[in-house]
Amino acid sequence: MKNYDVIILGGGAAGLMCAMVAGRRGRRVLVLERANKVGKKILMSGGGRCNFTNLGCESARFISANPDFCISALRRYTQWDFIALVEQHGIAYHEKAHGALFCDDSSKDILGMLLAECAQAGVEIQTDRDNIAVQRNQHFAVTCKDATCRSESLVIATGGLSIPKMGASDFGYRLARQFGLEVLPTRAGLVPLTVSGALHALSTRLSGLSLRAGVSTTSGAVTFTDGILFTHRGLSGPAILQLSSYWLPGEQIRVNLLPDNDAEELLLQAKAAQPKALLRTVLSALLPRALVLELQALWWPADVDKVLAEISDQVLRSVAANLSGWTIKPAATEGYRTAEVTLGGIDTHELSSRTMESRRQPGLYCIGEVVDVTGHLGGFNFQWAWSSGQAAGEFV
Repeated sequence: MKNYDVIILGGGAAGLMCAMVAGRRGRRVLVLERANKVGKKILMSGGGRCNFTNLGCESARFISANPDFCISALRRYTQWDFIALVEQHGIAYHEKAHGALFCDDSSKDILGMLLAECAQAGVEIQTDRDNIAVQRNQHFAVTCKDATCRSESLVIATGGLSIPKMGASDFGYRLARQFGLEVLPTRAGLVPLTVSGALHALSTRLSGLSLRAGVSTTSGAVTFTDGILFTHRGLSGPAILQLSSYWLPGEQIRVNLLPDNDAEELLLQAKAAQPKALLRTVLSALLPRALVLELQALWWPADVDKVLAEISDQVLRSVAANLSGWTIKPAATEGYRTAEVTLGGIDTHELSSRTMESRRQPGLYCIGEVVDVTGHLGGFNFQWAWSSGQAAGEFV
């Protein structure tokens, strides 16, 4: 039986970060990854360019039943700390919308950086390590493929349920429950929404069409203004993905197709300035024409297909209300198959916000997506991986 100071279950962003930090401290570290290679989600993220953090990283961009939990780790290892590491390795990067940072070349640069740091710190990494069993007496005993190794500290960095084809599983949650930790219900986050009935037919006809829109919960508590995309299943795009993390089954959402305009004022001014213009002509200058024609058939009064001068102000106000507050009831999400993250997970009340160590089981640590901390779209979930991995790595 081989002995280690730390065994980390999971070779993703959080696990590799934790291994690197612990190894630098002189700890004997073993990383066990169930897939055939580490960092698969790093490699596929950001369209192959890895959206590795965000310039505007703050706790308000994270969702948790315990919203203050993430503050400590995020403050002690910030986006600027990770950016400094990226620059130290000479990795070129650029900023895209809303402060999101991407590699200029490839996600392989970020994974290569982490692996180089782990190698320099003497970290041992083993892949294809499935069917892992864990027991604890005085130490943690981890068995896989008829081999057992032992450690003082054990880190659960197994990720969530999103994108099962990449090897995602519920192992981390099962292991947490084995040691008495509470696990909150999970659901898919940052995921496209599906629709049914007439809306499904409409979205299928418009599949591939995108535009800038504001989307919100019907309460108006949360609003995101960004691109939306019609698909043959429903709605996607950055704004929809963001909202999906707040949407619950059975709820409606509201779509503002003219987020940068007062729709009512715009239509009434157009009537005064262009009385002989058709309503669909005016709107086609602001929205894709195919969408305008679909909306005309969907909920405009039959007599709206007239010049503006012949349409009453009341009807124009009704059309404006629909344009700025189109109410849609999604049928569901596309689920974990296409979700970027998993909401819920190991209850943060079980953990120290400073060290990520279990309050019930000394020596047991939980980091990354397996924990009930989920970031917005735009590099926030990677930053949580770096910050929580750093926090645990300093104490394991």
